[in-house]
Amino acid sequence: MFDPQRIRERADEVRGRIAAAAARAGRSPDEITLVAVSKTWPAELVVAAYGAGLRHFGENRPEELAAKRPLVEAALGPNSGITWHLIGTLQSRKTELAAASADVFHALDREKIARRLAADLRAAGRVLPVFVEVNLSGEASKSGLMMTHWEEDATQRAALRTLMIALQASAVLPPVGLMTMAPWDAPPDDIRAVFRRGRLLAEWLAGERPDAPRPALSMGMTDDYEIAIEEGATHVRVGRALFGEREAKL
Repeated sequence: MFDPQRIRERADEVRGRIAAAAARAGRSPDEITLVAVSKTWPAELVVAAYGAGLRHFGENRPEELAAKRPLVEAALGPNSGITWHLIGTLQSRKTELAAASADVFHALDREKIARRLAADLRAAGRVLPVFVEVNLSGEASKSGLMMTHWEEDATQRAALRTLMIALQASAVLPPVGLMTMAPWDAPPDDIRAVFRRGRLLAEWLAGERPDAPRPALSMGMTDDYEIAIEEGATHVRVGRALFGEREAKL
């Protein structure tokens, strides 16, 4: 059994930290969506977290999301108000699962995936808002459209602009913004620099597409979400701070 009260206490602490980080940046905490990362946890954890007031849940793998979502809906009903975020890199052979089960996709990183997703979404009669994942740090271990030198590299900027235009034209993959990740175990100043460059990239993109909504920014996890918020994040993906380590059930 999972204890909604314990989860609520942790969620309140995270929300307090979100509010404090937003205040330091002169922002409203209402601008920030807390995505509770429920990957590898059972459906019962999501039901308990729902009872604690959480409504946005993040899954890394489309097959896990496809299995977990109906179990949660069986417990809470299909109109519970939950938004399911697919936050992990998507393989082309799994786009059909993503198209059927995800409500938001945070890690679109190449046109091939966009084309397959669009075809699957049209077949399913669904629309899937997406964040384009960008790699700002240059780490080979990270996915994303390479934007390591976007400030001076017109080719990198053009690739992002072209992908955004193509997504908008697809009608079923509306682009809502950018997602990025900071380096693992980096000093806070290095993490901040990556997130700041992500915000500046989003601001550049807004200038390129003045008729489109201002790009959202999905960046920040348990260890760095406060820095991300200070640098402009609109969506933070938090798991461990809410649910603890996977082995320790709440």
